[in-house]
Amino acid sequence: MQNNFFCNKPYINLYDKPFCNSKISSQILYGEKFKILSRKKKFIKIKTSYDNYVGYIKSFKYINNFKPTHKIITLKSRIFKAPKNLSKYRSKKFLPFLSKIKVIKKNKNFFMFENNKWLFVKDTKIINKKEKNFLKILKLFLNSKYKWGGKTYDGIDCSALIQLFYKFNNKFFPRDTVDQIRYKKGFSKKKKFKFGDIIYWKGHVAICVNSKELIHAYGPRKKVLKMPIKKTIELIKKTANLEVKKVFSI
Repeated sequence: MQNNFFCNKPYINLYDKPFCNSKISSQILYGEKFKILSRKKKFIKIKTSYDNYVGYIKSFKYINNFKPTHKIITLKSRIFKAPKNLSKYRSKKFLPFLSKIKVIKKNKNFFMFENNKWLFVKDTKIINKKEKNFLKILKLFLNSKYKWGGKTYDGIDCSALIQLFYKFNNKFFPRDTVDQIRYKKGFSKKKKFKFGDIIYWKGHVAICVNSKELIHAYGPRKKVLKMPIKKTIELIKKTANLEVKKVFSI
């Protein structure tokens, strides 16, 4: 069971164990490639191809022979039943940021990516498009709710927020903070912070948007937000008794 398959749902929860009440450790997005490792009742054990993340998903009718041409660049892109921006053609479903699609047909301002499923052209870019300015990506998630294991508009965690930037640019970066913190060389202490500095604590990460502010998906505040760097370091020290472990540049 080592063939490559692709997710054809907007997103699917990846569980620690093959139970619905198990902890959600991550998610796979539309168009994401994975390998099947084993099956257990109504669950499949998989390994994601991008970051080799292992977990369990509910069984579903996945696809193969998929070659994506474009990716979603908005926080979420509404799916339409026909290439018309009318209320009767709008579905209640969306594709999240960084979903990968194969364009089948174009009709004016719409792309068809599955039969009778359309998206706005403006919500997409070609699959190899890169974005050097991480703020353009991270700002999409401002005020999104915090969700452990989340990677979408429905909720996102701190490490996913950083990983999505690298993934958008077709670069590998680990999923969890424990692995991210080991991935690059950096400083254990730093007095002055600058644009693009990634700050790590045990189990948490934030990124500096300038010399005074950072952005992070912060569990205690239950959302993605900007906060003063110095006050955040003091707050995490006070509430969680955690010191900054490492700093390196994005």
